[in-house]
Formats: sequence, C-alpha cells, structure tokens
Amino acid sequence: MPLVANSPLPTFERLQKEGETILPSDNAAHQDIRELHIGLLNMMPDTALSATERQFFRLIGESNQIAQFYMHPFTLSNLDRNEKGKEHVEKYYETFEDIKKLGLDALIITGANVTQPELSKEAFWQPLIEVIDWAYENVTSTICSCLTTHAVMEFRYNKKRYPLPVKKWGVYTHGVIDRSHPLVCGVNTRFDVPHSRFNQIDRNQFNDAGLRILVESQEAGVHLAVSEDLFRLVFFQGHPEYDVISLLKEYKREVACYINGDLIDYPPFPENYFDRQTQSILMEFKASLEAGEATIEDFPEQLVSSRLDNTWHDTAEAVINNWIGKVYQLTNKQRRLPFMEGVDPDDPLGLKS
Repeated sequence: MPLVANSPLPTFERLQKEGETILPSDNAAHQDIRELHIGLLNMMPDTALSATERQFFRLIGESNQIAQFYMHPFTLSNLDRNEKGKEHVEKYYETFEDIKKLGLDALIITGANVTQPELSKEAFWQPLIEVIDWAYENVTSTICSCLTTHAVMEFRYNKKRYPLPVKKWGVYTHGVIDRSHPLVCGVNTRFDVPHSRFNQIDRNQFNDAGLRILVESQEAGVHLAVSEDLFRLVFFQGHPEYDVISLLKEYKREVACYINGDLIDYPPFPENYFDRQTQSILMEFKASLEAGEATIEDFPEQLVSSRLDNTWHDTAEAVINNWIGKVYQLTNKQRRLPFMEGVDPDDPLGLKS
C-alpha cells in the first residue's frame, strides 16, 4: 500500500519519479484504509541524509499490508550539521517532542557518524537513550540499524562492540538460523546483505544478552536479531536498506580520501560486490590516478554503476513487510497504544509458550 505524502519532503517526489506509489495527503483523508504512523530517527550525516530517507521510505512503501503509511522523520538537535543539512531538517523534519505528542506505531533508527573512540562520548549518546527508552514503552517495535544496534547493545545490555582487524564491507551471503520467527516467515533461507563497519557485536554477545539471533553470515557475523520479548527491538547489523550503488558511492568517497591524504593506503574493493571486469576498470582508473593522468572527477562511476547487481533488496522488502504486518496486528484502533488488550508485553508474538 502507498506512502502518504504527509509533508512537502522532497523524498516523496523523488520516490514517485522512481515509480513508487505516493498518495497525496488530501486524497488519503477520504479513504477508509487503516493508517500506520512510522517514525524515522535519521542520524546520518548531511551527505547521506536524503538518501537514507529514500532507502527506508522505499522499503516501507513496498509493503503489501493493507494500510497507508505516514512517515515522520526527525533527528537529534545536537548532531553536527552544515547549513544545508540544518535547513533540510528545519523545513521537513519534526521534533522529538512532536513525535511524542503524536505517538507512533513503529520506529526506525539509522546509524550515525562516529567521531569519538567511545560511543558513550558521542553527542547522540544520551538523546538516543531517551528515544530508545520512550520507544520501548510507547512504540510497538523499533528497528535499530547498524551503529544504533551497537549503541543499544552497550547501554541497554552492557555488551560493548569491539573493533575488527580490517573494515568489514561488501555483500555477504547469510542464512536464516531460526525459521520459526514471524520476521523471517516466507523469506529465502539464504540471501545477501551489504555490510559496512569497523566494529561488531558477535553471536556470543547477542546470546549472553538473552537475545534471539535470526540471520547470520559465516563471513560477516550476525545480521538480524530480536530483543528478549522477540519483537519490541529489532537489530540490524548489516544494511539491507542500501541502494545498489551505495557501496560504490562509499568506495568513491574512500578513493577521494586517499587522494586528499586522509587515507594512507588505497582502499580495497568491497567484497563480493564488483565483478572481475568492473575490478579491471577500477584498477585502470587507479593506474591513471597514480600516473597523474586522472583526478577523482574521472572516476568511472556511471560505467561501473550499470554493471552492479542488487541481490538483497527483495529479501529486505520481505522482512520489512513481515515487520509491518506484525505491527499492524499488534496495534489497536487507538493506534498509539503499543499492544492490544490481552497481549503479553513480554511475549507479544506468543512464541515463548
């Protein structure tokens, strides 16, 4: 069912041009279809702010649940933003105070840029705790993406992430290891997920915290896990929301950092992402760069992007569809109450018995 353009946020127009169904808010008001209100706490830096909106909005809008989706983006005021980022937030985003008054059925929290050696020293630390604590009591389910998973595992479960020997980035094969959970119902038992991170929480830490692991990769570790009540917190350690070009854009940024002297070594390729011919194209660019015959403006982005395959979006869409379906079932007609009367808040899915 469609997203409702409940604000002038440019993401709606961009998605409509890409073929997504976007319903004008005045038309939505006249349709007798259940509405779901979903928050997006977008903590990404300015360069990725709009792209992250589109990625998560797209996944929600592609759900086949019988509902109209009202999206409510907001951010944290103490995150460092440039003038363009501030203008975007002030013009199109809601405040957390507004969100608390409105109430939400579900919430998605993105990752963020890290500037400190310890997560607890980051500017977003205390405000993020406030949002998580509020959501746990007032929102049916919250998806924690990547760095937010690491932060919540530390401040809620006392499990601290640890650095990897090298950056884990690329597209990795995963398997469903717990097929009984509704989030993975009907999902391919083996599928790809992109990852991009320097740190991780491993399976022992998830298990020691009493959480339930649903999807894991031999190469990339745990991707999908759920809280002890099996639904109120959903943890992504990978990035199923990524566009097909997201890792290419990241690779290009790292090449630019190398050119500018911010990286000592030329960046390696994301794993399992570029085919051999694409790698040859990029190696030729590297040779030209080091010979002084090319600049970052000559990076063959358009040529390479046409050769990339998206091997994860369909499964990501299926998982989000399952998530939205359970939120839909568990929320009542008043919408802002987290669980229907008679549902055990410690076992909302009824899977523990």
